[in-house]
Amino acid sequence: MKKLVVLTGAGISAESGISTFRDSGGLWEGHDVMEVASPEGWRKNPSLVLDFYNQRRKQALSVKPNEAHYELARLEQFFDVTIITQNIDNLHEKAGSTKIIHLHGELFKSQSTQNPELVYDMSGWEIKMGDKCEIGSQLRPFIVWFGENVPMMEAAIETTLDADIFAVIGTSLVVYPAASLIRYSPRKNPKYIVDVKIPEVSFTENLKKIEAPASIGTKIMSEEIILNYA
Repeated sequence: MKKLVVLTGAGISAESGISTFRDSGGLWEGHDVMEVASPEGWRKNPSLVLDFYNQRRKQALSVKPNEAHYELARLEQFFDVTIITQNIDNLHEKAGSTKIIHLHGELFKSQSTQNPELVYDMSGWEIKMGDKCEIGSQLRPFIVWFGENVPMMEAAIETTLDADIFAVIGTSLVVYPAASLIRYSPRKNPKYIVDVKIPEVSFTENLKKIEAPASIGTKIMSEEIILNYA
């Protein structure tokens, strides 16, 4: 089986009803992103940050994968598929994809504020002030905030270097380091970009652009790569 690596961003989840950072001038659900997605914001007002992600979890429980998520899961019948996602939701998992690298963390996990290696699956949607890890420190969202290292980036790069086909779906390619991944895809191999607005890229070698919503564009891409590469 050929290896298909897919980088997904907010555009794929938006069709399921999950808001993106850039929906309203940099505000996310009425908040400056630095208030709720940075170490400084956490130190300043941890209660606000916890409540913000609690509401995101509550929302995520009410939404379902869309056709783009399901199509990527279906492609596992034809390819060795790895999803590298910038999204913190679990819609790829819900749709049935089995190999997923979450670059920016996972909404339904919590993390120790003292030891980042201590990560826990969540059974509900709330983290409260006073909820502690096994060594007694406050739990925080398991999210990579602005200014923090992206621990899964190395694994993502290694996976991309090994890709026979590389695709980008629903991302503006402006958030680094994730946006750099396309450059690690072997130049001779086919690449696809699917988005309602195709981001600018500095090369076009073996690159096909599909300007469409994720649910439509992913289907178009899927049919083409099955026909040509499966």
